[in-house]
Amino acid sequence: MCTAATYKTEDFYFGRTLDYEFSYGDEITVTPRNYPFEFRSMGGIKEHYAMVGMAHVADNFPLYYDAMNERGLCVAGLNFVGNAHYRDVIPGKDNVAQFELIPWLLAQCGTVREARALLEKINITNIPFSDKLPCAQLHWIVADKTEAITVESVEEGIRIYDNPVGVLTNNPPFDEQLFSLNNYMYLSPDNPQNNFSDKLPLRAYSRGMGAMGLPGDLSSQSRFIRAAFVKMNSLSGSSDQESVSQFFHILGAVDQQRGCCHLGEGKYEITIYTSCCNADKGIYYYNTYENHQISAVDMHREQLDGSALARYKPITGEQIKFQN
Repeated sequence: MCTAATYKTEDFYFGRTLDYEFSYGDEITVTPRNYPFEFRSMGGIKEHYAMVGMAHVADNFPLYYDAMNERGLCVAGLNFVGNAHYRDVIPGKDNVAQFELIPWLLAQCGTVREARALLEKINITNIPFSDKLPCAQLHWIVADKTEAITVESVEEGIRIYDNPVGVLTNNPPFDEQLFSLNNYMYLSPDNPQNNFSDKLPLRAYSRGMGAMGLPGDLSSQSRFIRAAFVKMNSLSGSSDQESVSQFFHILGAVDQQRGCCHLGEGKYEITIYTSCCNADKGIYYYNTYENHQISAVDMHREQLDGSALARYKPITGEQIKFQN
């Protein structure tokens, strides 16, 4: 499954893990301002904000998993299996297919506030990209440097939640994820105190006992609690290098190792990649399961007034630096 998070120091950062058993052939993809988007029910957009993110490009259409635009708005879609519900086209609504939502928002909106206005009119449709690529069951986190929201299309309709922790995983629905934090009010980065009984001489018996009781399993609910706690208590310097390094440590708390999540038939879920967008500078940082070195694509080094996608295959294969 997946985890997304935001982080703010001097700049604003946004990223996610993509946890799955195989890759579709993902590429870091820069969409310039004049790339023509053709939407299934909403016509075309020929001029728009430039964007960069991780995408599977099919028939020259970037199917973004997560991306940011040049204004600093960021969006990621995460699995929401069993709860996502899409509809047929509804007259009078902005009918946007599930696979179109990220470019639809990033093409036109520079802030979460502007995205909210578009989302008030939206109907996320059940139109698949193709027979080979049916609708993915997703919900989305939309964020800028001032706020974050979670967007869910469920049987009851479109739900938009304020996301004060700036974290999203998978199931259950976001309001239940957020409510579950109440069960972990006792968590602290400090050494635990004896609240069990004043009749017992209980004590902290070693260093490193902060966060006692933090769930460590790979379920989406436990990853939400863990990522939220680590993010909310995280400290780093304000430089880009320090912030990027810390962001990868935050999402490293929910990293999935091959062999720990068996899906049956010899398949295992792993963290295929982890991303970190510097939304102020337009730099897309990432690493992969096979390569822990942080790599980057700077959207501003591309021809953003062009009309062709710029695509970069992720660097895989561990990069080891010998010191002797």
